[in-house]
Amino acid sequence: MTTVACVLRSGGTYTTEHVARLRDGVCKHLGAHRFVCLSDVDVDCERIALTENWSGWWSKLELFRPDLEGDLLYFDLDTVIAGDLSDMAGINRLTIMRDVYRPDGLQSSVMYIPQDEKRQVWERFTEAPEHFMAQYTSGGDQAFLEPLWGESAAIWQDCLPGQLASYKADHIAEGGIPTNCRAVIFHGRPRPWEVNWLQP
Repeated sequence: MTTVACVLRSGGTYTTEHVARLRDGVCKHLGAHRFVCLSDVDVDCERIALTENWSGWWSKLELFRPDLEGDLLYFDLDTVIAGDLSDMAGINRLTIMRDVYRPDGLQSSVMYIPQDEKRQVWERFTEAPEHFMAQYTSGGDQAFLEPLWGESAAIWQDCLPGQLASYKADHIAEGGIPTNCRAVIFHGRPRPWEVNWLQP
């Protein structure tokens, strides 16, 4: 059974309401699965407690904790699920987005993280978390992942063409959601709940 994961660190832009919206989108578009949220607050789904005091997007690195067993299909909370997720859930290999603005970069909005890929990331980051958080202040977790995964990770846009779209880069406000799109990522402003046609 596929485990779908998200992360909510309290005190920022996102709330438990955004976890529920993502959960509902996944439930609508994926068969049998387990939906979990790594969080420091109660959420309306299975919760896995955050154990580290890493702020903001750095909490996503807890996806790689050794006590979290099994493969994970991960979505940022500003992702809108738009179609059948079966292909993404069945990818079964390390997969991440190509950055929508930097062709040679990676974007961690949607990831498939196999169990056997977690250890390298966790051990590397926990060697010196404060150092890496300072080094990658602007790029965040995806900038940290780029040198580790740049040569090994599959790319969603190549494996499943058209199934992921960027609200801004793909000009969805003007053209609407592409026919084959399964998930729309927002990565910044506007947020999904600020766009009328995406309101539930």
